[in-house]
Amino acid sequence: MALSKEVKDRLIKQYAQHSTDTGSAEVQIATLCEGISELTKHCQANPQDFSSKRGLLKMVCQRRKFLDYLSKENHPKYKEMIQQLGLRK
Repeated sequence: MALSKEVKDRLIKQYAQHSTDTGSAEVQIATLCEGISELTKHCQANPQDFSSKRGLLKMVCQRRKFLDYLSKENHPKYKEMIQQLGLRK
C-alpha cells in the first residue's frame, strides 16, 4: 500500500523545512501517518491479511521513533506536529 506520488508530494510541500527537504523527521512522520491511515482501512476490510497487519505495526513503531526523536530535538515542533496530525501523546 504505497502512497501515490501526488499525495506524497503534497505532504512534502506541506511539512518540508526547505525546498529540497524530503527526509526530515516532520516529512517522514507525515508520510507515515498517511500510510498508516490507508493501511488501517485495508486491514479493517481484510482481517485475515496478517502480512499487512505486521507492516502496519512496523510503520506505527517507526512513526513513534520519529516522534520521540522530534520530541527530544525540537519539542515545540513536536507539539505542533501532534496538533496538525491529530495524534495523541
